[in-house]
Amino acid sequence: MASVTTTKKFIEATGNLAVAYAVKQVNVDFISAYPITPQTIIVEALSQYVADGELKAKFVNVESEHSALSACIGAAIAGARVFTATSSQGLALMFEELPVASGLRLPIVMALSMRALSAPINIHNDHSDFMSVRDQGWIMLSAEDAQEIYDLTLMAFKIAEDENVLLPTIVAMDGFTISHTLQRVDVLEDEVVRKFVGERKIKYKLDVDDPLTFGPLALTDSYFEFKRQQHEAFKNSEKVIREVFREYGKISGRKYEPLKKFMMEDAEVAIVAMGSTVGIARIAAKKLREEGIKAGVVGFTLFRPTPRAEINEAFKDMKSVAVFERHLSLGAVAGPHYMDIISSLEKKDNVKIYDYVYGLGGRDITSKMIVDTVKRTVEKAERNEPMEVEFVGVRE
Repeated sequence: MASVTTTKKFIEATGNLAVAYAVKQVNVDFISAYPITPQTIIVEALSQYVADGELKAKFVNVESEHSALSACIGAAIAGARVFTATSSQGLALMFEELPVASGLRLPIVMALSMRALSAPINIHNDHSDFMSVRDQGWIMLSAEDAQEIYDLTLMAFKIAEDENVLLPTIVAMDGFTISHTLQRVDVLEDEVVRKFVGERKIKYKLDVDDPLTFGPLALTDSYFEFKRQQHEAFKNSEKVIREVFREYGKISGRKYEPLKKFMMEDAEVAIVAMGSTVGIARIAAKKLREEGIKAGVVGFTLFRPTPRAEINEAFKDMKSVAVFERHLSLGAVAGPHYMDIISSLEKKDNVKIYDYVYGLGGRDITSKMIVDTVKRTVEKAERNEPMEVEFVGVRE
């Protein structure tokens, strides 16, 4: 691939508009979605692109999110490059079709403006909708800001459509915090994007001249084998994702890795976060350094497949780890990030890992709250205290 493009171009965009711009550049064939806060602006913008003739895609209005993903499944089976978007209860309404898209090996790309799940009703950000998908067979990527959601949307199509992967992919951002915040977004030229993503290589589709069966009844003698093939696709995706990240870095000048690390070279305590909180964690790490605590930050860009190799490399020399989860796994020992780290680490005897739930329903978290929590983590590790999930910023 060529080195960094010399043409510089930027737009002023919210996270939602950055997604829409990326989807237009990819030149998708088919879009179907249903409006829900805080995602609505994505599909509003795309419908305007279609109406104005800037994007020659089929935009299908439907009566629900369930129907939207069903329509996307049909279009993808027919060989189209497909996009949809949703949030919160909209994703929950799609749920029946999520494993269908994955089981049929359809490279649908979905943008998710993450929002709390009801009840009670809440329109603000946490990661409960995103985390509900973690066992449904979708590749899952998370952005820290509008720049990342633009970049990851472009990469998602190339990853999902790789013939060794063929899995649906979610690109997620924090609702309102990113979806509605205006910032400068450096974008690629259209022709650079088209060359990077390429034409969709359609290996399997509905074709009267070459008949195939999609979604057959698979009973005890075959269902298990289908699931094993999906497992192998996820294993294949690990290499593809890393290759796409590297290739995109060459044309954009922006480096992407499954885990992004900050001041981790000599860190003794690591702060783990996802989404917009990663930036706040960096500020907290700097403040902790000023107080003599060697803190670093690890932010998750890739959630599924679990970046096991990077997890081992990031935490192998840590004395303690503070995992910040914007999601509550009710009835579980701890949250998904904590469980992924614990299950991935080959050597975990020397590191004490503690799990913290914060920011549910959009409640703010500050750098001071992170600083205080990390100090408490260091003290608990020194006393060898057992892990119990704690809540940061909740009124008791």
